[in-house]
Amino acid sequence: MPYRRTENVVRRLAARERGILDAASALAAEGGMAAVQITHVAARAGIAAGTVYRYFPSKSELVAELVKATATREIAAMKAAADAAPGPLSALAACIARFAARALAHRKLAWALIAEPVEPELDAGRLDFRRALAAEIETRIKTAIAHRLLPEQDARLAAPAIVGALMEGLIGPLAPSAEAASAREAVQSATLLALRALGVVDARARGLVAQLVSA
Repeated sequence: MPYRRTENVVRRLAARERGILDAASALAAEGGMAAVQITHVAARAGIAAGTVYRYFPSKSELVAELVKATATREIAAMKAAADAAPGPLSALAACIARFAARALAHRKLAWALIAEPVEPELDAGRLDFRRALAAEIETRIKTAIAHRLLPEQDARLAAPAIVGALMEGLIGPLAPSAEAASAREAVQSATLLALRALGVVDARARGLVAQLVSA
């Protein structure tokens, strides 16, 4: 008779996996991907390294799952913000602003999970993350174009360009330090830049950003 895990065992295993991923995320937020080492993750999670290996046989598999879990959470947050907006342009602005705000709030972690230079074997999952971010913004751009709220353009090109601009402007090595401006002002400026780049006239772009602030 095959062994069947009880619900309590399944919950306990899932909680242990979440604990490992939380530890890896905390280390990446502190020291980038270089800090995500199995022994360090085990120490942060308060378990033996062998236990981590039972869940994730290699660092690359651990990083891949960390990126996947984070991507799922971040895309869901972008969708929720956009879906709650009153119209296609507001949805686009909300989607962009939500990504910008969450990335800026966890700046080092966002850079580690999206664009920090790493070994090639660690980069495949991160590329999927960037694709998912671009795809969500592309969807909002196409909807706004369909409603004649944006000029005709290649959304497949525009969306990754917006993602790249947000990353470089907010969390990349060239981004201003946290002391240079408040997070709120940075998110507003980045969102305004993106809307202007997509063809939203200045007055309306400013109105959309103000709408986000007051929401």
